[in-house]
Amino acid sequence: MFSSLLLVAFLGGTSQSPAIPPPPSPAPSQLQTASASPMPSPPAADAPRPNVNIEMRGDILMARKMYREAVEKYEEMPETAGRDNKIGIAYHQMLQFSLAKRFYERALKLQPRYGEAINNIGTVYYGQKSYGRAIKQYKRALRYSPDAASIFSNLGTAYFARHRYKDAFAAYQRAMELDPDVFEHRNAFGVLLQERSVDDLAKFHFYMAKVYAKSGMNDRALLYIRKALEEGFKDRQRLVADPEFSGLQNLPEFQQLLALQPRVL
Repeated sequence: MFSSLLLVAFLGGTSQSPAIPPPPSPAPSQLQTASASPMPSPPAADAPRPNVNIEMRGDILMARKMYREAVEKYEEMPETAGRDNKIGIAYHQMLQFSLAKRFYERALKLQPRYGEAINNIGTVYYGQKSYGRAIKQYKRALRYSPDAASIFSNLGTAYFARHRYKDAFAAYQRAMELDPDVFEHRNAFGVLLQERSVDDLAKFHFYMAKVYAKSGMNDRALLYIRKALEEGFKDRQRLVADPEFSGLQNLPEFQQLLALQPRVL
């Protein structure tokens, strides 16, 4: 199970290199003619270099998936809750769950209301298939970070694993309200579980389709309906009966999906 867990980590504080301004246009008297000798270009001024601190270097190593090196770089920093949380994420990415949890807990000792670290502990429990504990941690994290879409997404996925589909749908819907792209982008608050961590992909994609359809995002709803059918979703009648799909009924693309032959498993 651990190897199938797809994790996405948010790392703040990384600066971008400033853009180099283009050289000034030549004055009319400097313009070349067909018979004129080419004029040498003036030497380009050195671009200012960004001030990259230790934490930013660690973040760059994380972005390059050099997690061990990132840990070594973060350990050069003074201990803070944010530092320990980032070290935990690095170990999490290396699937070293015990070490990850240890650093998340160290972060919480320094900052007890650190919602991101609490969320990350929840993902450790989820990876260990301790879904009840994961749910408890996600709910605790939401007390301190009530507007974190990725925590609601993780909560929904944990509910889904417990076959609490109504609760999962409600959590996913709330995540969507907070961030319409929460299920699509690759950056998130804390560690975000993605669809490869789900056992029943067909049913998961069906519920994703419902979430998008209820939000009026028809293109994404159709995409996830196709994914559900391709994964072998059997209860096709729900695509017609469930009220969330009422706005799709007359779309040609929806009718084409309904006409797809069931997948032979």
